[in-house]
This record gives sequence, C-alpha cells and structure tokens, in this order.
Amino acid sequence: MSTAIAIVSGGLDSTTLAYLLHAEGYDLHLLSFDYGQRHRKELVFAERSARRLAAAFDIIDLSNIGTFLKGSALTDDIPVPDGHYSAPTMAITVVPNRNAIMLSIAYGVAVAEGAEIVSIGVHAGDHFIYPDCRPAFISAFDAMERTAVEGTGNPKLRLEAPFQHLSKGQIVRLGATLGVPFADTWSCYKGGEKHCGRCGTCVERKEAFREAGVVDPTEYEDSEYAPENPF
Repeated sequence: MSTAIAIVSGGLDSTTLAYLLHAEGYDLHLLSFDYGQRHRKELVFAERSARRLAAAFDIIDLSNIGTFLKGSALTDDIPVPDGHYSAPTMAITVVPNRNAIMLSIAYGVAVAEGAEIVSIGVHAGDHFIYPDCRPAFISAFDAMERTAVEGTGNPKLRLEAPFQHLSKGQIVRLGATLGVPFADTWSCYKGGEKHCGRCGTCVERKEAFREAGVVDPTEYEDSEYAPENPF
C-alpha cells in the first residue's frame, strides 16, 4: 500500500479526510500538532480517530512555538470571538503561518517514510479568513516542496487538499457516507466541556449539518445561536 501523511486536528474536516484516505486504501500516518493552542482538547479526538482506523499516530510537540506566535486568540490571552465563521472579526483566530509550519514538518516525515502524499483538510469555507487555506497557497506550497525534496523521497510525493473547493456541508455529506463518527470530533475554539455553539467554528459546524441534511449529534452550550453570514 502507498503511505499517506495526513494532518489531523480531531475536527470534523480532518477526521473526514482521514476516513477518505483510509477508504482509498492508503496506509495512514496521522500527525497532530501541539503548538500551544488553547483548545488542545482536539488532540484527544485526533488520537481516537487514529485508533479507529488502525493508523499510525503522532503528536508533534511545538508547544514552545506558541509563545512566539502572538496576536492570535488561539495562542495568546485574547478572547475567542463569537460570530459567523466568515466574519472579519474571526481574523483574530489566524495563527501566523500555521499550515506552512505543519506541512513542512509533514513533508519531512513523508520523505523519511517514502510516502506518496501529504494531505490536509482545508476547505472552501476557510478561504475568507485564512490565507494559508486558499488554493493559491496549496498550489504554491506543492510546487515549493517538489523542489525542496527532489530526489530525496518517493518521486510521486505530492500535496493533496481534496476539500479545498468543497463547502463544509459537502464534507459532512461525504463523511456521512464514509461512516465518520461526527459526535466524536471536536471543532470548538474555546475547548470547554461542550461545544460552545457561539464561536466561528461552532457556528460553521451547525450550518454544515443543516446544509448537508444530516442530523447534528453535537452537544452545544448554545444550540440556538445562528448569526447571519456577512457574505
């Protein structure tokens, strides 16, 4: 079997990505990253997915790096805003260069293991706020890494972001067909006992299940909160 290195956070998108790669027959090595984020709870859910899929799993400890990535509500002492995922206020949740940092490490692992692909679960809903989730970034990073690792690993090694043109609702629909245990995924940026239901990722999660026509099994602190999409 070909090996796939996948970046998995324990959230809905990356968990569906892992299930998709498993269904496609890849030998999986799932990587999660502790970069000092306040919602480390997600790492527990990532490991559960790895166990279900009998996949190799590692948490890369970058916890010290969070002290240098100031200005983000995910790594700094800044309140996580409530509101719609695509609202301009969500820019405070951007972690500088996060995907580039994680993907660079994933590529190093991929070369060492002779993997065929590195994969990440960015999707179309991420494009509003997060520059390192956009197709231009994915294309440019793939081109850069082809040069960076030329001749050192599997000649087929490439970056795949199969959800980059899909909405989160479409991902939910796909996940339902793959048997993804949505109740055992974590999206909330606040990391409480339950999903808060008010932060951008919780609002987006609710919308995705409604769009997909799939029952949302998530327990929210505030299940009624539904701000309008500013776009």
